[in-house]
Amino acid sequence: MADDFLFLCKNRSAVTAGSLLASLSYISPVIKELILPLMKVIKTIPVASFVILALVWIHSVNLSVLISFLMVLPVVYINFLEGLCSTDEKLLQMAEVFDISGWKKIRAIYIPAVLPHFISAVSVGLGFCWKSGIAAEVIGIPSGSIGERLYEAKLYLMTKELFAWTIVIIIISILFEKTIMWAIQKLMRQPAG
Repeated sequence: MADDFLFLCKNRSAVTAGSLLASLSYISPVIKELILPLMKVIKTIPVASFVILALVWIHSVNLSVLISFLMVLPVVYINFLEGLCSTDEKLLQMAEVFDISGWKKIRAIYIPAVLPHFISAVSVGLGFCWKSGIAAEVIGIPSGSIGERLYEAKLYLMTKELFAWTIVIIIISILFEKTIMWAIQKLMRQPAG
């Protein structure tokens, strides 16, 4: 069961990577032109295709982490970049006129512009993370995972168990999303230091 939570805990790397790549794309149009098609390809390839291809190179125990990362990365990248691009040009011009430093500009202008997009990306990404991670486990069948239990329930036509595990997944997913969103809201309310 610990493996089921591994892809959730490790998935912060998709948020970090997506945010970093979006920031680089915002700064450099060349980087944006290189990364955007890749993100669109990742976004459109079915999870099952990624899972089957990934099984060629990695062990099934690590599969859910990789697949969750790949499914969340474009969501975070596209939303974060959209937030950066929606930054008010007049505020940026004012910051330039008054010679406001980089960190103050980031804190006062960029973060408020990006935050709604970021929260949306995290909320959607959590759902994708769960769905894709469980799908990867059902195909890769790592020992002791929820995906393995779902596969066994399907294989042996254990309808009650299939519904029970599906309800467990839904409850854990909702609790996890509520906890993460609560933590983000709490961080947003803290005064800037």
